[in-house]
Amino acid sequence: MGTIYLFLAEGFEEVEALSVVDIVRRAGLSIKTVSVTGQETVTSSHGVNIKADMLFDAEAICQDAEMLVLPGGLPGATNLAAHEGLRKVLLGFCAAERPLAAICAAPMVYGQLGLLKGKNATCYPGFEKYMEGAHATGAMVEQDGNFITGKGPGAAFDFGFAIVTKLAGKAKADEVKAGMLLA
Repeated sequence: MGTIYLFLAEGFEEVEALSVVDIVRRAGLSIKTVSVTGQETVTSSHGVNIKADMLFDAEAICQDAEMLVLPGGLPGATNLAAHEGLRKVLLGFCAAERPLAAICAAPMVYGQLGLLKGKNATCYPGFEKYMEGAHATGAMVEQDGNFITGKGPGAAFDFGFAIVTKLAGKAKADEVKAGMLLA
């Protein structure tokens, strides 16, 4: 199995990013945080500085990516949407029908690229208008085809478990939940 890449831009939502990293690593899956800022240290929407595992490198990411994940937060999600290199990687990944995930405001990145047309998806309330062509369900977590979307910080654990379920199966997700005293 390849690596899951989670992208960090200035203003990312730390609960949404780090909960996913934690849950995925507990499941024994490979995940790397990727700074799209050109700097290793990225500041969250609440002033928490996080050192990313790597800087954005489209070639390296495309070689072994299993899934791409976008955390929300503002201005994090809008900064992700503005990153041309990331946009190209996302379009290529979608064209190859590979798994993509986003939470909170970040599903708007996929929406603006036209990737959610005809899909059930969820996002932070008020961002539905940016999920162009999607059916906004309002669910805490939504999975449709190769897309997993989450509503916001309160859905971060369920979002992380949905990623583990997609890539490693429900039994592995349940095992991690039990270890975290959530089951």
